[in-house]
Amino acid sequence: MILMKEISGQMGVRGKRVGERKPFLLSPSGKDYIWGGRRLKDDFSKEIPMEPLAETWECSTHADGPSIVASGEHKGRTLTALLREHPEYLGTHPLGNPDLKPGELPVLIKMIDARENLSVQVHPDDDYAREHENGSLGKTEMWYVLDAKPGAQLVYGFCYDMTKERLKESLENGTVEKYLQRVDIRPDDVFYIEAGTVHAIGGGALVAEIQESSNLTYRMYDYDRLDREGKKRPLHLDKALDVVNLKAAGEPRQPMRVLRYFPGRASEFLCRCKYFQVERMLVNTERCREFSQVHADSYSFQALLCVNGCGVLFFGEEALPFYRGDCVFLPADSMPVNIHGKAQFLRVIT
Repeated sequence: MILMKEISGQMGVRGKRVGERKPFLLSPSGKDYIWGGRRLKDDFSKEIPMEPLAETWECSTHADGPSIVASGEHKGRTLTALLREHPEYLGTHPLGNPDLKPGELPVLIKMIDARENLSVQVHPDDDYAREHENGSLGKTEMWYVLDAKPGAQLVYGFCYDMTKERLKESLENGTVEKYLQRVDIRPDDVFYIEAGTVHAIGGGALVAEIQESSNLTYRMYDYDRLDREGKKRPLHLDKALDVVNLKAAGEPRQPMRVLRYFPGRASEFLCRCKYFQVERMLVNTERCREFSQVHADSYSFQALLCVNGCGVLFFGEEALPFYRGDCVFLPADSMPVNIHGKAQFLRVIT
């Protein structure tokens, strides 16, 4: 890796400063759901004292698990508090969402380690959540498969058209699994899960999830398993039946992905919907004197989740190392950021 001073000197020549807002790292909140494992600790160095560690909420302003600023002048503050004080960091697009309160992001970025199957579940859309869940956002999401053990699967919709009566009966007598469409998964797969789609991540999957900022899950079926206290986890059948899409789901197809090349990096779109845009960004400047430059414009902040590799971010006269599993927040209208190293990111824009 070339010297920091050398890159900092190149920045003054190569990078025109668009804004003065600096990027910063985030530290996640954790969740110890019963189906989780240890891979977020072992593979991504998540030092959270939970066992198991099922989820890390990497970029979050949700009250159930806000992220903490982990670098820079605002280190130690919650991301929510920082954005409440500096709403300009969000950009002009998110501020137009009437469902968001001051300091709230429209999206939530997670990493999920499913040692065991997650419950069969469904999420409401915005309209239903607004009316029945105290103005909460609904939950449309995207999964990017980081790793999958042999035979790992997920549930994606129904195999056949269903009726509420048939679905309710199958849930009550424990036969619902025969109606669920199961899909084999591999690393680098992408799945878009629209609100209303019945779904479940299967055991053996390690997933990055980009979703609306919501924690609404209507659990439909949980394999009759018991929690730590020896009790079955609650189900939410009435609400689930209100919002579930009963039509048969087509077999999910992987999107056409085309690499676009820029100095020091390549990128490809993974998903674009009205809530977020996600691309995979591959940076490789480790063996050359080039660097890859990114910045967030005034329209939206960006979040960069490093899913592999490591390197250094250079901005102004500062350098910020990053590692696999780190999440970087770029405020809207950020100063240019030069990335040096070899890494893969999920780049999230609203």
